[in-house]
Order: sequence, then structure tokens, then C-alpha cells
Amino acid sequence: MADKSFFNLSEPMSLQKLASIGSCELRADSGERIISGVASLEQAGEGDISFLSNVKYASALATSKAGACILSEKHADKAPAGMALLISDNPYAAYAKIATAFHPDSSVIPGISPAAYIDKSAIIGDACEISANVTIEEGAVIGNGTYIAPNSYIGRGVKIGNNCRILHGVTLTHCIIGNNVLLHPGVRIGQDGFGFATIQGVHIKVPQLGRVIIENHVEIGANSCIDRGAGPDTIIGAGTKIDNLVQIGHNVQTGKGCIIVAQTGVAGSTKLGDYVVLGGQVGVAGHLNIGSLVNIAAQSGVMNDVPAKTILGGSPAVPVKQWHRQTIALKKLTEKKGGANE
Repeated sequence: MADKSFFNLSEPMSLQKLASIGSCELRADSGERIISGVASLEQAGEGDISFLSNVKYASALATSKAGACILSEKHADKAPAGMALLISDNPYAAYAKIATAFHPDSSVIPGISPAAYIDKSAIIGDACEISANVTIEEGAVIGNGTYIAPNSYIGRGVKIGNNCRILHGVTLTHCIIGNNVLLHPGVRIGQDGFGFATIQGVHIKVPQLGRVIIENHVEIGANSCIDRGAGPDTIIGAGTKIDNLVQIGHNVQTGKGCIIVAQTGVAGSTKLGDYVVLGGQVGVAGHLNIGSLVNIAAQSGVMNDVPAKTILGGSPAVPVKQWHRQTIALKKLTEKKGGANE
């Protein structure tokens, strides 16, 4: 269960209200039962609601003490007697909505810390919270209801939309940020792209004259870096979610709803379509076109264009079935007769 020292907790709610929040069908209960919070199947008590979305944890459901559980129709018969059931086609998404209702983000407390530096030409929207040691430079624009945590830097001309959360130690230059964007601590956006021309072994820096455009409802994880374009802009499409420690090179463009997992790097001028998923530690070479609905397995190396709706794995990345065949063949080649190890 969530530690109240760190997380807000709303008032208890009825099952009927929770079913409405999660768009679930309520079963085995009148809906009047009161639930105090969310918890895992193993830790939940009678006043808690839990969820089951992965069949690997079905055994924990049978012994859970949770008062209620969010699950799919196919798992309903595995629940213990007396447990109220909230039936959903997507239990994890329903749980996310209900958990958010119990643990809402901290509200913005409008005001500007006297320890913040704000250039007189900057425009600050209504109901913003600007914390101590924030720097906002000339010509920057901050939208309504945006929160900027301590020690963040907003460079000259940067534009940030409404209801954004810019957490501790973020650096923003040469960028335009949409609405409802969340930037976790240490994010760096808009710094120079990695561009050099080489003459007789001497590397000459190429001016990086583009911007970074972050569209609406994007989330970027801690210590991730997004370089500004060399001429064309770097663009992160609406609804894209980027994990911690990700590097996005100059001129990269992602479509909407992409998922980019930790320690992934996308080299310059590569374009991703909509809803592309890059697993952890994926490396994508530059100047490629990755089609929509592509999935790349963790630790893969992508060196060529990828058609839409393709699943790849390995390095160099190949269709996932071919990758599995290669892995099996390599294992057989390295095994000695009788299966003994060298």
C-alpha cells in the first residue's frame, strides 16, 4: 500500500463510484461497500481494491484478502467467495483510473517564489506555481496552471503550454512544449544536436539551428535528453511516453502515442510512425523510417528501414520469428554432444 508520507490519499469511495471511474461492471456486491484504497493482491485487506491483469498472478487471487478486485471475465471464477468483482476488458487501465482517483497528483499552489528569477519580458499564465531557484529567461511564455519545480531553467523564448509539470532540475532551451506535458527530474530538452563536419581529421561544429517541438500529453522520464534540430525541428508526437535515460538525436520525429523504454537511443533524422514501441536499450541508427505500429524487442539494433506493423528483435534486428530461430540455432551450435558444458 502507498506510503502516506509520499502520496496523497483521497477519501474512501463506494464500489459503485469506483466501478463508474474505471468503466467496469460491478458484480457480487450492491455497490454500497466502502473502499479505502488500492493494494496488491498479496497485501490487500478487506477495505482495499486490487486488480489482476496478468495470468501469472492468478494463484494470488485465490488467496487474496482484498475486498474487491478488478479483473477480466475469464478470471472471474478464480476469485474467492465474498470478493466483489469489477469486470473490465482492460483491468490494468481500469486500475490506473481508480488508483489515480485515490492518489491524485499534488495540486498546483499558485504563486511565485521570491527566490525565483523571472525576466521582466517573460509571460506567466494564470494559476502557475513557480518554485525557488527557477530561472525563466527573456521572452519565455508559461501557460496557465503550470508547475515548475525548484532549480529548473527555462531558456530564452521557450514556450510551455497549460497544465504542465516541469519537475526538479529540468533544462529547457530552443523548444516549444504543448499542454499537459510531464517532464521528470533532470530532463534536458533543446541542447545542441551532435553535428560535426570533418576535414583532415579536424571536427568542425555545425550550428544546430532547429527547435524541439513537444506535442500535447507527452511524458518524458528522468535524465532523458532530446536534442534540437540541425535545421528541421525535432518533434515528439502527441501522447508519446519516454522512459528514463533515453537519448533522442537531432531532427528525429516521432508519431503519436509512441513508447520509448529506458536506455534507448534514436540517432539523428530518423522518423517513427504512430504507436511505435522501442524496448529497453534499443539502438536505432540515423536517417531511417520506422513505420507505424512497429515493435522492437529490448536490446535490439535497428540498422534499416522497418515497414509498418513489423515486430523485430536481435542485433542487427530481424523479424522476430527469424530472431528466435537464429537464437536456437546458435545455442545448438555451441552445445557439446550430451549437453555438457565446456
